[in-house]
Amino acid sequence: MAGFKINKLCVIGIGSIGGSVACALRAAGSVKTIIGVGRNIENLKRAKSLNVIDDYTTDIKLAVADSDVVLIATPLGAMQDVLTQLASSIPDRCVLTDVGSAKQHVIDAVKNAFGELPKNFVPGHPIAGTEKSGVEAAYAELFKERRVILTPLPETDKAALETVRQMWLTSGAELVEMQAKHHDEVLADTSHLPHMLAYALVDTLARMDDSREIFEFAAGGFRDFTRIASSDPQMWHDICIANREQLANALHAFNADLQRLTKAVEEGDSDFLKETFTRAKKARDQFCG
Repeated sequence: MAGFKINKLCVIGIGSIGGSVACALRAAGSVKTIIGVGRNIENLKRAKSLNVIDDYTTDIKLAVADSDVVLIATPLGAMQDVLTQLASSIPDRCVLTDVGSAKQHVIDAVKNAFGELPKNFVPGHPIAGTEKSGVEAAYAELFKERRVILTPLPETDKAALETVRQMWLTSGAELVEMQAKHHDEVLADTSHLPHMLAYALVDTLARMDDSREIFEFAAGGFRDFTRIASSDPQMWHDICIANREQLANALHAFNADLQRLTKAVEEGDSDFLKETFTRAKKARDQFCG
């Protein structure tokens, strides 16, 4: 789409992801006006002072008027309420998309709010971000060479899909398309499960009697492994609830392997330990390569 341009972009939820989309499109000169929507006035003021958005409001109906694209970047737990307000106010020609990490949950929420799946709705999820949250963590290069997964539906209009594709390509992202169910299975294994493990490990150690000494002597490996445990607890709570079936499957599979590993340590099973570590190193090296 040559000369891609959004006249008015409405971002609902001005945090690190929503804010970074706004920053990326502004840096590319591909958006004329960006309006931010949220419940925290101070956060919205901060976003404007940082030039992430041009204006703001807490009124969703007012914000979406005359918008070309509406991007929902709120926690999943707030999605249903936002969509219910949008259903009666979003212009027919307006493209609706999101950044939610559990796609079937979002799709179900859209259908529940609208009574059907709007043709201009394009579900999406950027595989990007850091453990930092809030508009201060937003920056234009966040999506550069990072993957964004789109899960278009049979009802999705081709022009709406192309608009969202161009929005992400302009932001520097690499695009992948897949079905929502498969997305949720893959993300449960590759993103949601690692976050659960990091949270659980830090929580276990923090509740030990000698926790102060444990953290005092923690080396780089501990910091590397547990970095994502500094992520927004509310966001990850919502993800756990929204994708609980797929995440539970991943946790059960990991727990079975962890039990086998525990047994190997208890029994001093040298062969099993060496094989497991060697196999894991090979897989990790291939992934990083």
